Amino acid sequence: MFLRRKKSGKYVYVQIVQNERVGGKVRQRVIGTLGREDLLRASGQLEGLAVSIGKYARRVAVLKEGQEGEIQGQVVRIGAPRVFGKLWRELGLDRILEEAARGRKFGFAVERAVFLTVLHRLMASGSDRAAEEWKKDYEIAGAGSIRLHQLYRAMGWLGEPLGEEEQVGATPFAPRCMKDWIEEELFAARRELFSELELAFFDTTSLYFEGEGGEELGRYGHSKDHRPDRKQMVVGMVLDGRGRPLCSEFWPGNTPDVKTLVEVVKRLQRRFGVRKLCVVADRGMMSRQTVEALESGRYGEVSYILGVRMRADRQVAEAVLSRGGRYRTVMDERGKETGLKVKEVWVEGARYVVCWNEEEAEQDRKNREAIVASLQEALQKGDKALIGNGGYRRYVRVVGGKRFEIDEEKIRQEARYDGKWILRTTAKMRAEEAVLRYKELWRVEQVFRSMKSVLKTRPIYHQTDAAIRGHVFCSFLALVLLKELQDRMEERGWRLEWERLKQDLDRLVRMRVVQEGKVLEIRLAPVGEARKAIQAVGVGLGPSLRIQNLGEEKETA
Repeated sequence: MFLRRKKSGKYVYVQIVQNERVGGKVRQRVIGTLGREDLLRASGQLEGLAVSIGKYARRVAVLKEGQEGEIQGQVVRIGAPRVFGKLWRELGLDRILEEAARGRKFGFAVERAVFLTVLHRLMASGSDRAAEEWKKDYEIAGAGSIRLHQLYRAMGWLGEPLGEEEQVGATPFAPRCMKDWIEEELFAARRELFSELELAFFDTTSLYFEGEGGEELGRYGHSKDHRPDRKQMVVGMVLDGRGRPLCSEFWPGNTPDVKTLVEVVKRLQRRFGVRKLCVVADRGMMSRQTVEALESGRYGEVSYILGVRMRADRQVAEAVLSRGGRYRTVMDERGKETGLKVKEVWVEGARYVVCWNEEEAEQDRKNREAIVASLQEALQKGDKALIGNGGYRRYVRVVGGKRFEIDEEKIRQEARYDGKWILRTTAKMRAEEAVLRYKELWRVEQVFRSMKSVLKTRPIYHQTDAAIRGHVFCSFLALVLLKELQDRMEERGWRLEWERLKQDLDRLVRMRVVQEGKVLEIRLAPVGEARKAIQAVGVGLGPSLRIQNLGEEKETA
């Protein structure tokens, strides 16, 4: 592409021309005519065009050198702080934390310390100790001067108990803390989304400690991490019908699941002013006392969908499974078969839903046959081979108080459970819908998996209950941001690929270079998943190149 002088009559015109190959020959194509040469020279427009093109060419050259790594300078990552920083502000978390800290003389920006910890939990995970060094590679507004002891103070503040006058509604297992107040304010900020909390999914998990685990939280209990040798804490989580984290509960490690559900229902009503509620929980929450409490009417308009522990409550299971009835196929919201079939059964005024999956039934049968075959082989080696094997106990009986043998009746009874599970519910919805809602409990399980693996909440090095609660609460806030990003991306038809997104966000950097008396700030273009996240959140990145004279404030793009 070049400039050409073209004479027409008594005047000469300046044209922009491009060479093209047509039919094996090079021909010139006029892209545009700039005007008469004499007028362009007289007005200085040609010189201005040349200067403009020179600046643009320099800009392109600098950006190309930056992309290829040929320019060396100060480099900071800006992707994650920009994306999650905007979500943080739009959810009102900055305002809520600043309001909570008002009147406290911390001597540092506690809201920035919390955001730094949450962002670190999202992008790098691990202990709070690493966040102080990690932040040096990131451009996090207001967090540059945050030190490790200030991060520890922020964690302790999040988990510190509120005053006595604010303990109304606390569970018997833990006091109301600052993190509870923050959750309530976050709920209030999104109140229009929760006019009625029609569905609340609740489940618990456990986190074990490498050390003692605080004054009260660290207790031995049933470990869902299969670490009975470690002291632990119980973490409860409530999600709404769309899978958004609402609130978290942190209790001593010996708190039994069956005692938690009613307390959570009471807290949801007192903390959030929820008048109508359907709570969905796994069979670990099921007990006669829990059902009686929820059906008593003391807690307002509360319904439930609860899993039944079939083998622990064999009398109920037998009564339900023995009732006749035709199974109906369960279709999902898109009208596709789910592989589930259900039938509704009433026993002594209680409504049960029997669920059956043919594929799971076949797998259960094969697993049982494999266990029985292994059991027969073990019995030939003597009864001592059965000691400590819980899988065998289900299918044997003691003969004469001395030896074991296979119990064929137990095998037949166990076959009745193949591919089946039972719900008890008071929800005013069809059995098929109740089953689909119960299956959505996987969302809570997914949240816990994210907390333990993706966010790596462990290890926890804090020694006080308050700091431990604050540490785990930052994982909760990270999940809030992650879910918000996921929802916004899904609205555009994009699925969040978290590990790829983290890598692509870290590739979005800005370089500051001093060159020929100029300060150049070069921002690379977002790629892949980072580009999608930036569009979904609506993040403004500004110009890709800024140039200013060294020591001057004036900028040009």
